[in-house]
Amino acid sequence: MEIVLNGEARNVVDGTTLAGLLGTLELQGRRYAVEINEELIPRSEHVAHVLQRGDRIEVVQAIGGG
Repeated sequence: MEIVLNGEARNVVDGTTLAGLLGTLELQGRRYAVEINEELIPRSEHVAHVLQRGDRIEVVQAIGGG
């Protein structure tokens, strides 16, 4: 099924969870936030959140500064 990830169309298998998708993005050890269809998804919901056809997902990484 097709979703949109950070503005680019991407195909994923039906039943893919948000955690499953994020696992393919090499984000381990990084700070990030995820929004689906303009709604912030808490980290505690990533494993249970099943992606739907047409979802628009934005992954934003925090950048430290001073």
